Amino acid sequence: MCRHLVYLGPPTPLAALLVEPPYGLVHQSWAPRDMRGGGTINVDGFGVGWFTPSGPVRYRRGVPIWGDQNFGAIARQTMVSAALAAVRSATPGMVVNDQACAPFGGEGWWFSLNGFVAGWPDSVAKLAERLPVTDLMTMDAPTDAAFLWVLLRQRLRAGYTPAEAVTATVAEVGASAAGSRLNLLLTDGEWAYATTYGHALSVRHDPGRVIVASEPFDDDSGWVGVPDRRLVVAHPASYTVEEL
Repeated sequence: MCRHLVYLGPPTPLAALLVEPPYGLVHQSWAPRDMRGGGTINVDGFGVGWFTPSGPVRYRRGVPIWGDQNFGAIARQTMVSAALAAVRSATPGMVVNDQACAPFGGEGWWFSLNGFVAGWPDSVAKLAERLPVTDLMTMDAPTDAAFLWVLLRQRLRAGYTPAEAVTATVAEVGASAAGSRLNLLLTDGEWAYATTYGHALSVRHDPGRVIVASEPFDDDSGWVGVPDRRLVVAHPASYTVEEL
Protein backbone atom coordinates (compact mmCIF):
# COMPACT_ATOMS: atom_id res chain seq x y z
CA MET A 1 0.00 0.00 0.00
CA CYS A 2 0.89 3.65 -0.28
CA ARG A 3 0.09 6.62 1.93
CA HIS A 4 -1.52 9.76 0.58
CA LEU A 5 -2.90 13.11 1.70
CA VAL A 6 -4.77 16.08 0.30
CA TYR A 7 -4.85 19.55 1.83
CA LEU A 8 -7.25 22.39 1.00
CA GLY A 9 -7.07 25.62 2.98
CA PRO A 10 -5.09 28.79 3.68
CA PRO A 11 -1.54 28.97 2.28
CA THR A 12 0.83 26.85 4.32
CA PRO A 13 4.33 25.47 3.73
CA LEU A 14 4.43 21.96 2.31
CA ALA A 15 6.78 21.08 5.15
CA ALA A 16 4.02 21.79 7.68
CA LEU A 17 1.95 19.05 6.04
CA LEU A 18 4.54 16.45 5.08
CA VAL A 19 7.80 16.93 6.98
CA GLU A 20 7.19 18.59 10.35
CA PRO A 21 4.20 16.65 11.76
CA PRO A 22 5.31 13.80 14.05
CA TYR A 23 3.62 11.23 11.79
CA GLY A 24 3.76 13.10 8.48
CA LEU A 25 4.33 11.40 5.16
CA VAL A 26 8.09 11.47 5.68
CA HIS A 27 7.60 9.50 8.91
CA GLN A 28 4.97 7.27 7.30
CA SER A 29 7.40 6.35 4.54
CA TRP A 30 9.43 4.30 7.02
CA ALA A 31 7.07 3.81 9.99
CA PRO A 32 3.40 3.88 8.94
CA ARG A 33 0.93 3.16 11.72
CA ASP A 34 -2.00 1.66 9.81
CA MET A 35 -1.00 -0.38 6.76
CA ARG A 36 -3.59 -3.10 7.50
CA GLY A 37 -1.46 -5.91 6.15
CA GLY A 38 -0.60 -4.04 2.97
CA GLY A 39 3.17 -4.02 3.36
CA THR A 40 5.44 -2.47 5.95
CA ILE A 41 7.16 0.60 4.49
CA ASN A 42 6.71 3.10 1.64
CA VAL A 43 10.13 3.54 0.04
CA ASP A 44 9.44 3.18 -3.69
CA GLY A 45 9.09 6.85 -4.43
CA PHE A 46 6.96 9.87 -3.60
CA GLY A 47 5.30 12.82 -5.22
CA VAL A 48 3.50 16.08 -4.56
CA GLY A 49 1.16 17.99 -6.82
CA TRP A 50 -0.10 21.46 -6.02
CA PHE A 51 -1.80 24.39 -7.70
CA THR A 52 -0.47 27.86 -8.45
CA PRO A 53 -2.00 30.88 -10.21
CA SER A 54 -0.10 29.88 -13.35
CA GLY A 55 -1.20 26.23 -13.22
CA PRO A 56 -0.58 22.87 -11.55
CA VAL A 57 2.94 21.91 -10.43
CA ARG A 58 4.25 18.43 -9.69
CA TYR A 59 7.42 17.10 -8.05
CA ARG A 60 7.97 13.34 -7.89
CA ARG A 61 10.88 10.99 -7.51
CA GLY A 62 11.33 7.23 -7.64
CA VAL A 63 13.39 7.22 -4.44
CA PRO A 64 12.44 7.24 -0.74
CA ILE A 65 11.28 10.68 0.30
CA TRP A 66 14.09 10.84 2.88
CA GLY A 67 16.61 10.06 0.13
CA ASP A 68 15.91 13.28 -1.77
CA GLN A 69 18.29 15.82 -0.27
CA ASN A 70 16.45 18.70 -1.99
CA PHE A 71 12.92 17.97 -0.89
CA GLY A 72 13.14 19.34 2.65
CA ALA A 73 14.33 22.72 1.41
CA ILE A 74 11.72 22.77 -1.35
CA ALA A 75 8.95 21.88 1.11
CA ARG A 76 9.94 24.62 3.56
CA GLN A 77 9.91 27.29 0.85
CA THR A 78 6.81 26.19 -1.07
CA MET A 79 3.48 27.63 0.06
CA VAL A 80 0.35 25.77 -0.97
CA SER A 81 -3.37 26.23 -0.54
CA ALA A 82 -4.18 22.96 -2.30
CA ALA A 83 -1.91 19.95 -2.58
CA LEU A 84 -1.97 16.18 -3.00
CA ALA A 85 1.00 14.13 -1.82
CA ALA A 86 1.84 10.43 -1.67
CA VAL A 87 4.59 8.03 -0.67
CA ARG A 88 4.70 4.75 -2.57
CA SER A 89 4.92 1.09 -1.69
CA ALA A 90 5.08 -0.57 -5.09
CA THR A 91 3.16 -3.74 -5.82
CA PRO A 92 5.70 -6.52 -6.45
CA GLY A 93 6.68 -6.67 -10.11
CA MET A 94 5.73 -3.10 -10.95
CA VAL A 95 8.28 -0.55 -12.09
CA VAL A 96 9.97 1.81 -9.67
CA ASN A 97 10.78 5.16 -11.27
CA ASP A 98 9.68 8.79 -11.20
CA GLN A 99 6.81 8.28 -13.63
CA ALA A 100 5.27 5.47 -11.57
CA CYS A 101 4.78 7.74 -8.56
CA ALA A 102 1.59 9.59 -7.72
CA PRO A 103 0.20 12.06 -8.21
CA PHE A 104 -1.00 11.32 -11.71
CA GLY A 105 -2.98 13.94 -13.47
CA GLY A 106 -3.53 16.59 -16.05
CA GLU A 107 -6.38 18.80 -17.21
CA GLY A 108 -6.52 20.46 -13.79
CA TRP A 109 -6.57 17.30 -11.65
CA TRP A 110 -4.26 15.39 -9.33
CA PHE A 111 -4.94 11.75 -8.52
CA SER A 112 -3.52 9.05 -6.23
CA LEU A 113 -4.24 5.44 -5.32
CA ASN A 114 -3.65 3.84 -1.95
CA GLY A 115 -4.17 0.19 -2.75
CA PHE A 116 -3.82 -2.22 -5.64
CA VAL A 117 -5.81 -3.89 -8.41
CA ALA A 118 -5.95 -7.61 -7.67
CA GLY A 119 -4.97 -9.85 -10.55
CA TRP A 120 -3.38 -6.99 -12.48
CA PRO A 121 -3.38 -6.71 -15.45
CA ASP A 122 -5.55 -9.64 -16.55
CA SER A 123 -8.43 -8.76 -14.23
CA VAL A 124 -9.03 -5.39 -15.92
CA ALA A 125 -8.09 -6.24 -19.49
CA LYS A 126 -11.72 -5.98 -20.61
CA LEU A 127 -11.99 -2.52 -19.08
CA ALA A 128 -8.90 -1.43 -20.97
CA GLU A 129 -10.41 -2.48 -24.29
CA ARG A 130 -12.83 0.44 -24.30
CA LEU A 131 -10.17 3.08 -23.59
CA PRO A 132 -8.56 5.05 -26.42
CA VAL A 133 -5.39 3.31 -27.53
CA THR A 134 -3.43 6.56 -27.37
CA ASP A 135 -4.43 7.01 -23.72
CA LEU A 136 -3.08 3.58 -22.88
CA MET A 137 0.09 4.13 -24.88
CA THR A 138 0.78 7.40 -23.07
CA MET A 139 0.12 6.22 -19.51
CA ASP A 140 2.77 7.51 -17.12
CA ALA A 141 3.77 3.94 -16.24
CA PRO A 142 2.51 0.36 -16.73
CA THR A 143 0.98 0.24 -13.24
CA ASP A 144 -2.46 -0.25 -11.78
CA ALA A 145 -2.51 3.26 -10.31
CA ALA A 146 -1.69 4.92 -13.63
CA PHE A 147 -4.35 2.80 -15.33
CA LEU A 148 -6.98 3.81 -12.78
CA TRP A 149 -6.22 7.44 -13.53
CA VAL A 150 -6.76 6.84 -17.26
CA LEU A 151 -10.04 5.05 -16.51
CA LEU A 152 -11.19 7.81 -14.18
CA ARG A 153 -10.14 10.58 -16.56
CA GLN A 154 -12.24 9.08 -19.35
CA ARG A 155 -15.32 9.45 -17.16
CA LEU A 156 -14.46 13.04 -16.28
CA ARG A 157 -14.07 13.83 -19.97
CA ALA A 158 -17.43 12.18 -20.65
CA GLY A 159 -19.17 14.59 -18.30
CA TYR A 160 -19.43 12.62 -15.08
CA THR A 161 -19.24 14.71 -11.95
CA PRO A 162 -16.06 13.98 -9.98
CA ALA A 163 -18.04 12.12 -7.32
CA GLU A 164 -19.81 10.05 -9.98
CA ALA A 165 -16.53 9.31 -11.77
CA VAL A 166 -14.77 8.15 -8.62
CA THR A 167 -17.72 6.06 -7.44
CA ALA A 168 -18.26 4.40 -10.83
CA THR A 169 -14.56 3.62 -11.23
CA VAL A 170 -14.33 1.95 -7.84
CA ALA A 171 -17.50 -0.06 -8.48
CA GLU A 172 -16.37 -1.24 -11.91
CA VAL A 173 -12.83 -2.16 -10.92
CA GLY A 174 -13.98 -3.74 -7.67
CA ALA A 175 -16.39 -5.97 -9.60
CA SER A 176 -13.77 -6.94 -12.19
CA ALA A 177 -10.91 -7.47 -9.76
CA ALA A 178 -12.26 -8.95 -6.54
CA GLY A 179 -9.99 -8.46 -3.56
CA SER A 180 -8.68 -5.09 -4.75
CA ARG A 181 -8.02 -2.22 -2.37
CA LEU A 182 -9.22 0.99 -3.96
CA ASN A 183 -8.69 4.05 -1.81
CA LEU A 184 -8.76 6.74 -4.49
CA LEU A 185 -7.93 10.41 -3.94
CA LEU A 186 -8.76 13.14 -6.48
CA THR A 187 -8.61 16.93 -6.30
CA ASP A 188 -9.00 19.93 -8.57
CA GLY A 189 -7.59 22.32 -5.98
CA GLU A 190 -11.01 23.38 -4.70
CA TRP A 191 -12.66 20.08 -3.83
CA ALA A 192 -11.31 16.67 -2.89
CA TYR A 193 -12.89 13.28 -3.48
CA ALA A 194 -11.72 10.17 -1.64
CA THR A 195 -12.86 6.59 -1.23
CA THR A 196 -12.37 3.92 1.37
CA TYR A 197 -12.32 0.46 -0.16
CA GLY A 198 -10.22 -1.94 1.83
CA HIS A 199 -7.98 0.54 3.57
CA ALA A 200 -7.89 3.34 6.14
CA LEU A 201 -8.74 7.02 5.72
CA SER A 202 -9.14 9.94 8.12
CA VAL A 203 -10.44 13.48 7.81
CA ARG A 204 -9.54 16.56 9.81
CA HIS A 205 -11.70 19.63 9.31
CA ASP A 206 -10.84 22.92 10.97
CA PRO A 207 -12.34 26.33 10.21
CA GLY A 208 -11.36 27.12 6.64
CA ARG A 209 -9.30 24.02 5.93
CA VAL A 210 -9.64 20.29 5.44
CA ILE A 211 -7.12 17.43 5.31
CA VAL A 212 -7.94 13.96 4.03
CA ALA A 213 -5.22 11.39 4.71
CA SER A 214 -4.49 7.68 4.81
CA GLU A 215 -3.70 8.12 8.48
CA PRO A 216 -3.52 11.08 10.91
CA PHE A 217 -0.18 12.91 10.87
CA ASP A 218 -0.44 13.82 14.55
CA ASP A 219 -2.43 12.91 17.66
CA ASP A 220 -4.87 15.81 17.45
CA SER A 221 -8.36 14.79 18.55
CA GLY A 222 -9.88 16.46 15.50
CA TRP A 223 -9.12 13.53 13.19
CA VAL A 224 -12.17 11.45 12.27
CA GLY A 225 -11.82 7.92 10.89
CA VAL A 226 -13.87 7.07 7.80
CA PRO A 227 -15.61 3.66 7.68
CA ASP A 228 -14.98 1.29 4.78
CA ARG A 229 -16.86 1.56 1.47
CA ARG A 230 -17.45 5.29 1.74
CA LEU A 231 -17.05 8.34 -0.47
CA VAL A 232 -15.70 11.54 1.08
CA VAL A 233 -16.38 14.86 -0.64
CA ALA A 234 -14.35 17.60 1.04
CA HIS A 235 -14.02 21.37 0.80
CA PRO A 236 -12.39 23.85 3.20
CA ALA A 237 -15.88 24.87 4.35
CA SER A 238 -17.25 21.37 5.00
CA TYR A 239 -17.15 17.70 4.07
CA THR A 240 -19.60 14.86 3.63
CA VAL A 241 -19.29 11.07 3.95
CA GLU A 242 -21.68 8.75 2.17
CA GLU A 243 -21.86 5.10 1.24
CA LEU A 244 -20.32 4.03 -2.04
